[in-house]
Amino acid sequence: MWDEKHVQEYEYWHATKAGEFALRQEKRLLESMVSGWPRRGRSLLEVGCGPGYFLEMLWEAGFDVTGLDRSTAMLEAAHGRLGHKAELNVGNGEHLPYEDNRFDYVVLLASLEFMEDPETALEEAFRVAARGVLVGFLNRWSLYYLTRGRPCLKKSDTDKSGTLRKANWFSPLKLRSMLREVVGDKPMTMRSVLAGPVFSWRDFLPCALCNGWISPLPFGGYAAIRVDLVNIAPVTPIMAKAEAVKTAPTA
Repeated sequence: MWDEKHVQEYEYWHATKAGEFALRQEKRLLESMVSGWPRRGRSLLEVGCGPGYFLEMLWEAGFDVTGLDRSTAMLEAAHGRLGHKAELNVGNGEHLPYEDNRFDYVVLLASLEFMEDPETALEEAFRVAARGVLVGFLNRWSLYYLTRGRPCLKKSDTDKSGTLRKANWFSPLKLRSMLREVVGDKPMTMRSVLAGPVFSWRDFLPCALCNGWISPLPFGGYAAIRVDLVNIAPVTPIMAKAEAVKTAPTA
């Protein structure tokens, strides 16, 4: 169970230059992944919402958001960040307290790595999702794993509790296989960011270009796979200029 110590560690990491940079790139990746989903009036559940960083971004994108987490400490932090913008529930991702097709979309963002039964969590996500599921994950095929995720590594200042070393990092191949087992032959899209080592996660060239590139290659430290359950026309915001309509004077 994640407690206040984990919340503080999470917040501390994202206050560092590397953590702040990483969060921005992860948000850019997720915004890109959901850009084809209709948002206004659509419900979305984040399973394992933590302190609400991504839930806030998804609310800003236009979804009606609900967050679920097992940790009351994490939910308190999420409430402080979102207030009444989101419904927040205590619950277990492997046994979701919702009826079938309750939400249009479900997202699991770096939460499967910390669950005892990730396969069941995926089954539950697809059970309550009517239109699509997005999974963001810590990528085992990355320099990030080699330098921060291996169990044999020593603790770092930003990971004193060993959270990353205890996590079950997934390879893209493994996660795709798990998704196929659960949902069958549905359209899947994968992208990744943060291809370089952590010391290169900075706002200067060429590191910013390398780590900020939303790549179809499966080697970034943070990756995401979107599964579409229904055929939908892409909905990408298009900027348009409104002009006043001139009318003829009335007699």
